[in-house]
Amino acid sequence: MANNNSLVVQQAQAALNQLKYEVAQELGIQLSPTGYNGNLATRDAGAIGGNITRRLVQIAQQQLSGYKR
Repeated sequence: MANNNSLVVQQAQAALNQLKYEVAQELGIQLSPTGYNGNLATRDAGAIGGNITRRLVQIAQQQLSGYKR
């Protein structure tokens, strides 16, 4: 199976990393500053990913709500 998780805009990586740390902090989950989080519980990783997705959907909805045809 091919991995299609490449970023279209490479500058988005920094923004996504910042969002990850913000969400983790809001949830009270400590992430390693070195980038290795192998000791992170699956439940915590899922909570971070789910909240990131929720926030990205909200951002997209806000941007689309201002879109006029």
